[in-house]
Amino acid sequence: MKILKQQLAWLIPLGMLLAISAQAQLPVVLGDGEPMPSLAPMMERVTPAVVNIATFTNVEVRNPLFDDPFFRRFFDVPSMEQRYRRTRSAGSGVIVDAAKGYILTNDHVVSRADEITVTLADGRTLEATLVGADAQVDLAVLRIDPDELAEEAAPAAARFGDSASLRVGDFVVAIGNPFGLGQTVTSGIISAIGRSGLGVDGYEDFIQTDASINPGNSGGALVNLRGELVGINTAIIAPAGGNVGIGFAIPANMAQAIMAELIEHGEVRRGHLGLRIQGLNVELARAFGTDLREGVVVTGVDVDSPAAAAGLATGDVLLRLGERRLRNATDFRARAAVIMVGDSVEIEYMRDGERKIVRIDIPEDQFEKVAGERLHPLLNGTLLQNHRGGSEREVAAGVALLDVTEGSRAWRNGLRAGDIIVSANQRTSRNLSDLTQGIKLSQRNPVLRIWRDGQFYQVRLR
Repeated sequence: MKILKQQLAWLIPLGMLLAISAQAQLPVVLGDGEPMPSLAPMMERVTPAVVNIATFTNVEVRNPLFDDPFFRRFFDVPSMEQRYRRTRSAGSGVIVDAAKGYILTNDHVVSRADEITVTLADGRTLEATLVGADAQVDLAVLRIDPDELAEEAAPAAARFGDSASLRVGDFVVAIGNPFGLGQTVTSGIISAIGRSGLGVDGYEDFIQTDASINPGNSGGALVNLRGELVGINTAIIAPAGGNVGIGFAIPANMAQAIMAELIEHGEVRRGHLGLRIQGLNVELARAFGTDLREGVVVTGVDVDSPAAAAGLATGDVLLRLGERRLRNATDFRARAAVIMVGDSVEIEYMRDGERKIVRIDIPEDQFEKVAGERLHPLLNGTLLQNHRGGSEREVAAGVALLDVTEGSRAWRNGLRAGDIIVSANQRTSRNLSDLTQGIKLSQRNPVLRIWRDGQFYQVRLR
């Protein structure tokens, strides 16, 4: 589980919430033989779809003395000796397609794993392979052999619910594997929706809940009272060193869109609209002569972009992107997270007091563009985009530097526009998601391998 603000301490006793009926209230008196209100029937249907995930990673342990040639000669230590230790971590996942063996979980649960195993609710342990991952949204898809899954009574896959219909106050249940204790169920309500500003990497559009979420719950299910999957548990805030009832889940609608892209392509091919935006405020509304108090102002349109082709211009106030109403910049970024190459999306906007609607098509060559500082502070001043090789002299895949601001730290470190990053800290970077994970392997000074003018170079960010 991602822990925000401070590290979580050990489990603390939690008061049990009152049992709740479908109408969210208990009868005052129960007649003889009348069943007690309980979520047990729904849990019996849903919990088999939630699995425990164990990951194993071989971490290199190198003694600095081995780098000293005198020490190696004196003790006759081979110059290339390496030592490894095997680490284990735990998380949760949700079976979303039993027939094909697909499991949805968090990227941070499996991102560094050399081996992944899945333990089903009936106790069976199966090997899993990584289908694809998206660090920007913190989701990953695993696959287990569906034939092995069906050897005994196969668990039914979780059924997706509509996370866009959630309201603050709706009852929800979190299911996962906290602290490696085994499958655990906690309950609460939706505390907020569309939560952002948490300081995590990538896109933020979280469901906030007070259902107890702890380390090990990552990748587990957040379900409504019908047993529908409405979120994937991912993070908590723990300022006092224990669970304080502030947990976060990725909305199911976003998870479903990312999952489909990962299954089909093995990566997320986000489209690039070509819009630079800012949330509408009183000053901007006055400057653009509008009475609107909610929306997103277009502050720039990239040349030759899909937005430019559709006729959008600086000063337009965006009101809706696809089916999502745009109240602020967070709403825009959350919807943009699931706009893929090849999609066609409708935009409603205001210009000169008149509401207009336009449709934007995302062609195959318009991949997502990301400001480098979103991945690492030392990449501030860069603009990055997934790269697809177009000739035999180019690398097949990587992350292209579209722009590097002269005088920025990235510039001073030697990065230039046109460079293609092919690995970070010796981890292959086929796309932005891979680069994000590779950079995380180094706490301070990432080492990038770049392709420039037909040659490879090493660049350490300082």
